[in-house]
Amino acid sequence: DLDCPELKLAGDPAVQSSPGPTVAINARVIPSMQSLSTIKELLKSSDSGVVWCGEQIAAVVNPGWSWAEIASADSTGIAPLLQTAAQLPRIEQTLNVMSYPHDVVAANMEVINDSLDHRIASGGYKEIADGVFAHPEAKLGQFVLTETEDGPIVIDAGASVGPYTLLRGPVYIGPGCRILEHAAIKDAVSLGHTTKIGGEVEAAVVEPFTNKQHHGFLGHSYLGSWINLGAGTCNSDLKNTYGTVNMEYPAGKVATGMQFLGCVMGDYSKTAINTGIFTGKVIGVCSMMYGFVTSNVPSFVNYARLFGQNATLPPEVMIATQQRMFRRRKVEQRACDSQLIHDMYRLSQNERDRFGDDLAF
Repeated sequence: DLDCPELKLAGDPAVQSSPGPTVAINARVIPSMQSLSTIKELLKSSDSGVVWCGEQIAAVVNPGWSWAEIASADSTGIAPLLQTAAQLPRIEQTLNVMSYPHDVVAANMEVINDSLDHRIASGGYKEIADGVFAHPEAKLGQFVLTETEDGPIVIDAGASVGPYTLLRGPVYIGPGCRILEHAAIKDAVSLGHTTKIGGEVEAAVVEPFTNKQHHGFLGHSYLGSWINLGAGTCNSDLKNTYGTVNMEYPAGKVATGMQFLGCVMGDYSKTAINTGIFTGKVIGVCSMMYGFVTSNVPSFVNYARLFGQNATLPPEVMIATQQRMFRRRKVEQRACDSQLIHDMYRLSQNERDRFGDDLAF
């Protein structure tokens, strides 16, 4: 029984007995304004049914699941619930679902303008320059250059932008985010709360508590939470052939159709100074990288193929690292946070088992 406040809230009888329909949404639904409109329509329904995206269930309306069934369902146990839901009538609505991690990068570029317009319309921001909207508690340094021809710039509460910085929209800078001086943040960038960002960042999504505060390039990429990129870390987002990028996943190679695509990096991973990440690489959780990253990186490894050295990182090491990181950000480490590290280690063992296989550049 994990001490997880979010799960406890969902199990609260008051929440379970709240009036109105219940809509279970696939977490991979693209968070677009079109999705929001569809979900609002679904919440008006008193009937049961399923919204499909191809062969995937995007949402289930009034599924009839009990909290006990949901609480007892793990990553495999939810399958029977979905099999039951699949027998419900089809609802003719559209909800697009992301199928692969790199879809986050493509979806962000597609929906960020509409999402920022919606956020601006919700109020709480002041237009401090043409197309630049800042929360009253945001701070901008001197000589910040803004360009909004292709989309707005939104700077949220407690965020700060250092001097001599370029912001080229669309850009979202989350609460408490710190943009260091001389940074260039441009062309569809979404920065989560409490991030530290420097250098050049283009068309990327960075989740909360992640640091990329030194010089270097991050482009057309997705970074999870609690990541740290060492000074000089750069990723490639374009092949030398100028062709479209293929991604390697456990099920095989996927043609993305994207000419620009960088890396996808899981929570808690780190890079040493001057790390170079090749185009279209997938990096797991809780891994440390040194030198050139020329292949996908599994979870929980020290990756240093350039030096002929790779080793497994025990979960205990990452739990201790997590505790130090949390303490720096004044975040309490809960039992469920530590347990999650152990669970991720167990679930990612098959990645490390395949680590010896050669992967195509």
